[in-house]
Amino acid sequence: MEQSCPYKLDVTGRDVHAEGEAIRARGPVAQVELPGGVQGWSVTGYQAARQVLADPRFAKDPKKWPAYTSGAIPPNWPLIGWLLMDNMTTNDGADHQRLRKLVSHGFTPRQVERTRPLIVKIVNDLLDGLSSAGPDEVVDLKGRFATPLPARVICDMFGVPEALRASVLRGAQVNVTSSISGEEAEANVEQWHRELLELVEAKREKPDEDMASLLIAAKEEDGSTLTQEEVVGTLHLMLGAGSETLMNALSYAVLGMLSNPGQYEMVRNGTSSWDDVIEETLRAQAPVAQLPLRYATEDVAVGGAVIKAGDPVLMGFTAIGRDPAVHGETAGDYDITREDKTHLSFGHGVHFCLGAPLARLELKIALPALFERFPHMTLAVRPDQLEPQGTFIMNGHRELPVRLGQPATVLA
Repeated sequence: MEQSCPYKLDVTGRDVHAEGEAIRARGPVAQVELPGGVQGWSVTGYQAARQVLADPRFAKDPKKWPAYTSGAIPPNWPLIGWLLMDNMTTNDGADHQRLRKLVSHGFTPRQVERTRPLIVKIVNDLLDGLSSAGPDEVVDLKGRFATPLPARVICDMFGVPEALRASVLRGAQVNVTSSISGEEAEANVEQWHRELLELVEAKREKPDEDMASLLIAAKEEDGSTLTQEEVVGTLHLMLGAGSETLMNALSYAVLGMLSNPGQYEMVRNGTSSWDDVIEETLRAQAPVAQLPLRYATEDVAVGGAVIKAGDPVLMGFTAIGRDPAVHGETAGDYDITREDKTHLSFGHGVHFCLGAPLARLELKIALPALFERFPHMTLAVRPDQLEPQGTFIMNGHRELPVRLGQPATVLA
């Protein structure tokens, strides 16, 4: 186990998997340096992660971070957007439970299943659009399928007007980019917040059947509702998480099949299932590389280290999914036949991802539909030539260049 000064995170995210391995070489919990020279910790071990995610001594509320409340973290810190959202991911205890309960009404199994026709329609629309490309034309599948699918689904669910979608989604994209300057981060938060506030005010004046309107109208048993800032903060969370994370999961699932034709053939002949593809993708290619932030409220021993009270903590989900202590020497291999696909990519404990069922449903609909329409699709570049997304927060690539080949409808 290597011991030295904190590992300085690469803000450009050139290789999040190599970085995760380098951090884990220092231990399942290791000190890291965040932008601005802020010292913190990254959890890369599976068991350590389960402990931290379930331990209430690791708060999500930034008001529990002394460096932030004292003013040591400036308003133009590059990750400031992660501290200013007022929603269930930045609250603890009773406040978290209250917010989660109100939001969860839109993510019950029944409500999620009701989105199936919407997802199917959007998938078919996007596939029809792809059909205009020639069989040998290079197409960016991430830009034309993996990105617009979850973006359209979540925007339709929350009733985001077409005119506002591009800027709102751009706010989420900028927020997960760790290489931006503090000034860019501060300006993005202000613009993003202002646009969503306008959306909330419009929904109050003219409510509809969408999720944003339902959030505004949702009431506790005592008659209490979400505050204006809580509604805006919840929209920050749902629109960002509902688009940014799923686009990477979908893109990596496609890459997994195209990079491993033998495994793709197993899915085609029924030896393996799309569920196998989805869970192995979530394990081996967790969409979030380093999730900000938790804050130790007291000294806590975990993973052979002692995280001091007040220290910020990142969850290194890409490395957690590839922990050799759980998955052995092949932990870094993509293998849908792997019996144990254990992962924490949707989190663990009270903050477990509320949108996990919706994400799985979108993947279960989109993947078979895509490969049924374009069964002869191939990569247009080698996997090692894909350009990374450019952030240590997310695990993704900028584009996924493919050749679609002859669509099944033509072959028929």
